[in-house]
Amino acid sequence: MALFKCLRLYTPQKYHLPMITCKITESNLLKSSTIINKIPQRQLFWERDRKGGYNSNEKISKIKLIKDGFRELKSEFKMLGQEMKEFIAADPLLIARPGETDLIWCFNEPSVLNNFVTTCDSDHNEGYSSCGFDMSPAGRALFHGYLDTRVPKDGRVKKAGYCAFRSKRIRKSFKREATYNWNLYNTIVLKVRGDGRSYLLNISCEGYYDITWNDIYHYALYTRGGPYWQIAKIPFSKFILGSKGRIQDKQTRMRLDKVTHFGISCGDKINGVFNLEIEYIGLEYDPTHDEDFAYEMYKTDRYIVGV
Repeated sequence: MALFKCLRLYTPQKYHLPMITCKITESNLLKSSTIINKIPQRQLFWERDRKGGYNSNEKISKIKLIKDGFRELKSEFKMLGQEMKEFIAADPLLIARPGETDLIWCFNEPSVLNNFVTTCDSDHNEGYSSCGFDMSPAGRALFHGYLDTRVPKDGRVKKAGYCAFRSKRIRKSFKREATYNWNLYNTIVLKVRGDGRSYLLNISCEGYYDITWNDIYHYALYTRGGPYWQIAKIPFSKFILGSKGRIQDKQTRMRLDKVTHFGISCGDKINGVFNLEIEYIGLEYDPTHDEDFAYEMYKTDRYIVGV
């Protein structure tokens, strides 16, 4: 390939350096292109992975993966047999009786806590908060920790102070991903004992495409302080659609047959200790609640931003 024309590289006048000229060959161009590709770019729509760059998975050798896979074969075949029994029985729940709460998670055993994971800003070096999800002295689940809104002096993080726990992705046998189907219900029910703080309920509906990976429906849970339990019944129609913590201009109702995760987060910008005790999380069908979606959406022109 022929040589390119010379490029003139100018330096600031205050250094009083002479003009420098150079010839760029094909090999030099390839070297410079590799440097250019390493420059981070801000992607507005496309997501590289579901975690948005917050993956903390350890690199495991292939030999260890094979050994772990053989160890799990017995449990996976057992799960497959249970699925086949349920399929042959063919006795799905076709109706939800009004006034009855069907429990999804009842936190009366420590093994139930294994279905959840906790996270906070300090896990990614973006803050100083800490949290845990353990059994309380009363034998129930306790979401506790310390919320700290101090911002690390790294010149990158602007806001800090959040703690959360979330359910793990449910899977069928041999690690096949599945979703919750809550179409029979219209209300979520929680029995909690709080400390007076406000918490945020989060229901994820991850879709197949990357533009829906961060779709989460939110609703605020206000708790009472003191030793008394409270039962909160929240219709699904009241949840607000958000993405990466930002409320979306165009709201849509929740896809109850595509629910992937449920979680609770604490981020009310109040420094200090927090405690939220949970006895159960369930679903209920309320025949008196016929609302499809609580938030009215106005018809606007297509060129309006966010619609």
